[in-house]
Amino acid sequence: MQDIWQKLTYFHSAETTQKFLHHCYKESLNEKADIKSYENCYPFIYYLQHGELYYDQAAKAPMAIKPVLLFYGLIHLIKACLLSVDPNYPETTSVLAHGVSSRKRKKQQYQFSNDEIKIQKLGLCTHFAKQMFHVERLDGEKIIMKDLLEQIPELDEYFLFNQQPNMFIVHKLDQTFTIPITILDKYHLTLDSFIRFIKQRNCLEIQKVFTEGKNIILQTDLDSSPLLPFRFHLFKQEYCLPFKQSNYIYYPELVVHYLLLYNLSMIARYETEWWCELLKTTPTNDYSLIKGFLSITAQKVPYLVYQYLSKKR
Repeated sequence: MQDIWQKLTYFHSAETTQKFLHHCYKESLNEKADIKSYENCYPFIYYLQHGELYYDQAAKAPMAIKPVLLFYGLIHLIKACLLSVDPNYPETTSVLAHGVSSRKRKKQQYQFSNDEIKIQKLGLCTHFAKQMFHVERLDGEKIIMKDLLEQIPELDEYFLFNQQPNMFIVHKLDQTFTIPITILDKYHLTLDSFIRFIKQRNCLEIQKVFTEGKNIILQTDLDSSPLLPFRFHLFKQEYCLPFKQSNYIYYPELVVHYLLLYNLSMIARYETEWWCELLKTTPTNDYSLIKGFLSITAQKVPYLVYQYLSKKR
């Protein structure tokens, strides 16, 4: 964890950051790249540093207030990333809102896993999803928390107490990817249709496909990182594919963390009775899932931000 923050200090120098932003802007802004990179270099640095402060405090804070600190830390890191693709951010006040709404009154027998949020048309959520990841039409989506939790590879072991894993491990060695052949049954696809599915998403430039024992072998011409729907397991240092197809397997992981932290931060602030009861009595599986997620997101988000910025250098 500390190693990631150490790597992000690369961007703490105004000279280095201005060159980085100039590199990001030169194609879209041409001669104005000099001006905008100068204007944005300090806001970029401050967003990163402020985000790190929130994460540092979250590491020391009791679980009761971790979601709030982690959510606002994530917001500042996202704002830094946005400045690398949106030189005029924030161009309007509409992008300053969170862009998500949650159920105001929790029902009896409430469980976080079954809770629902809705993505709004305007706000930070849809703005950074579009600007950073070219994801359109998120607004209006109603999303169940369990569906989001299942998209985080490192949480897989927390689901094992009541069901099978949520992720297939994909072993990568140089230009070769090894995927369990049982994924075909889960996705209800033939081998040919699975390959078309991968190619349609522009995940990999596949050169050769064959089966070997209980595995599908994909060979590519580049030693590159695959894109969605592949996800990266930070602790196992392996790529994964979700166990089932759904709309959410194409959500960038920073969007997944943003939505989960938004809802948890709202609960921590406004549903105090339920939140404190959960922390004190741990009555349901929600407790282990939430505790696990908070530990994982504190490590995964800085990694994802560093990876995003590094690819633009």
